[in-house]
Amino acid sequence: MNTKINNKNWVRTLIAVVISLLTPHSSLLFISCSSLMDTDSELVEFEEDNKLQSPTDSVYSVMGIIYKMQAVADRTVILGELRSDLTTTTASASADLKAITSFQINTENAYNRISDYYAIINNCNYFLANINKDLVKNDRKVFEAEYAVVKAFRAWTYFQLAQIYGQVPLVTEPLLTEEAARQAMTANISDMNAICNYFIEDLKPYVDTKLPTYGNINNQNSQKYFIPVRALLGDLCLWSGRYQEAAQFYHDYLSKRTDPIRTGLSSASWYNLASKEYSTITYSLSYGYNNDECLCYIPMESTEFYGITSDLENIFNSTTLNQLYAQVTPTTALKDLSYNQRYCGTYTKVDGSQDTIYVPKENMLGNNYAGDLRFGANYRTDVVSQERFSRQSNEYQTISKINSGGVTLYRTNIVYLRYAEALNRAGYPQSAFAILKYGLYPDIVNKQIDEAERAAAGDLISFDADLFTINNTQGIHSRGSGNVECDTLYVLPQPAYELASRQDTVNYQIPLLEDMIIDEMALEGTFEGYRFYDLMRVALRRGDASYLAAPIARRNGETDNALYTLLMDPKNWYLPQP
Repeated sequence: MNTKINNKNWVRTLIAVVISLLTPHSSLLFISCSSLMDTDSELVEFEEDNKLQSPTDSVYSVMGIIYKMQAVADRTVILGELRSDLTTTTASASADLKAITSFQINTENAYNRISDYYAIINNCNYFLANINKDLVKNDRKVFEAEYAVVKAFRAWTYFQLAQIYGQVPLVTEPLLTEEAARQAMTANISDMNAICNYFIEDLKPYVDTKLPTYGNINNQNSQKYFIPVRALLGDLCLWSGRYQEAAQFYHDYLSKRTDPIRTGLSSASWYNLASKEYSTITYSLSYGYNNDECLCYIPMESTEFYGITSDLENIFNSTTLNQLYAQVTPTTALKDLSYNQRYCGTYTKVDGSQDTIYVPKENMLGNNYAGDLRFGANYRTDVVSQERFSRQSNEYQTISKINSGGVTLYRTNIVYLRYAEALNRAGYPQSAFAILKYGLYPDIVNKQIDEAERAAAGDLISFDADLFTINNTQGIHSRGSGNVECDTLYVLPQPAYELASRQDTVNYQIPLLEDMIIDEMALEGTFEGYRFYDLMRVALRRGDASYLAAPIARRNGETDNALYTLLMDPKNWYLPQP
């Protein structure tokens, strides 16, 4: 789309982020944003005086960009979660949060600050324009790793903008003056496809660039601060309909021999199926920023004294700061989705034989533990006694996924589910379904995927037999629904009668399996901020607004007709721009 923005507020937005470069943590001297609002400002000397020439400069600059990303970290969860069908606000929620849930967001909403994203982008653009990326010392390009990292930061930020706002100016040069900001308004406005296609080509040369090594920072592995390029390329291809490429990027990221990423065997499971008492559950699930399953996160400060802290705990959980009044809570739709899953398990009988059992849904620890156990493993409520005139709530809510130390951007099993989505849309439904039920490793590929699909998929489903085995790989659905391999009811959809060709069968399976994958994404990723965008992606792919509108309108058990009508217009899926 070729157009111009004739909106003075847009100009102000870009001017406001012109040279917020970089942060107070940087050793470089930068001009404050306030001076840029003065139209008489002269900044011609700025660029020449601030070249990035030393490794110290590059480290400060990269950490400065991460500091800028902290400003949008909470929003990656809030905007993706509160607009979905899985969570809703409580009576105690702030007006801004309630507005998000009801899709009544205006330009004054605290979570609608597009300038925060352009502050990241302008910092990235400045770094990329001023770093000497070809400088070689000791036969090594000194800044190659940082250059790739910053390219990924910029691409990720534009990807967020496209999901949140739909169409935005694509600016790839640093804005150093008010005049430059005004000229940027004449640039083409880019939608999701344009942004994805631009950054796919921009990032491809850096898929094999090693991440920087800064060691531990505040007892955190700093390598997890950096966005994995291959995983991001998979996302960009997935959204732009380049499914074969998406599957390849995800596969190559997960199966890399020098750094394999396996699903692991963690789960929430009934302790002793043989007793059939269903009184004890064991948990090995872990979702936080500081565990092995986290692949990348935005680190947050521990106190406001040091910078930007996360408010997610005070939004999702009962804390002393919110007088125990959580502001967000699960919906009826989420509880129903979890309840409607089957928990299938096996146990060894006295005679040594194996038996299969489907756990009943009555007389459990509670409804939260009927069906899939991931919901009950992450969400707990308690009643606490309070003094008669206490200001604190007597209901205590804990969502254990929420961590204040960091906001996760990439997590192992979420990447596997996106890999499944890409495989399915690329025409390999058996392989995609294997990720849900069995996990993909060589034995399963040979046993559960027919010869025709194995030949067609080729390297897309090739895994090293020494690195990927039954001992470290499982179907994602087993994380909460037991030994799904033994569940004879959890199957790849099949037509009621034989179709004319194999391709007709595949075409029949793809949308039905896609529904299963999206449900699994909800079960696995709830409270993490993915759901609204998962629904959006499939709705856009199918050209069917009701795929998003219907579940969100029914999130509280009954259809909200006004909300359904609002969401049937895709323009209302995006935040208003300033």
